[in-house]
Amino acid sequence: MKYRQNIQVFLNSLLNLVHICKVMSVRQEKFAGLIQQHIAEILQRNKAWVNNEFVTISKVQVSPDLGYAKIYLSLFTAPNKQLLLDTVKFHSREIRKQLAAKIKNQARIVPELEFFIDDSLDYVFHMEEVFKKIQSKDQSDNKE
Repeated sequence: MKYRQNIQVFLNSLLNLVHICKVMSVRQEKFAGLIQQHIAEILQRNKAWVNNEFVTISKVQVSPDLGYAKIYLSLFTAPNKQLLLDTVKFHSREIRKQLAAKIKNQARIVPELEFFIDDSLDYVFHMEEVFKKIQSKDQSDNKE
């Protein structure tokens, strides 16, 4: 009986995970790649919009109707990431206008742009530090 309950809990959590990780269609992925490429060019040309910081676009997610795009920015060396994100959001209208000029022959609509901070690299660096501490602690325990 308990075994069956554990399986049920596992299956429910798996279904929730599938709903969270929505898979984009091929069309959405191609359009997201196009947006990622052009917005990267726009941000390179207008460095003042990102306060001359090193910014990369790590991921773009597009809604099924291609009307909305979530753009995740990796801000490596930025001292104040939230301020930089606010600056990019402030210029989102100009970014969208320049994007429209670039994709006017490839898309019928220009999506609404939403910018987010992608902190996955920060998490990776944090985990590397944790592993280094564990490894150094294990080495010191082995020497004793």
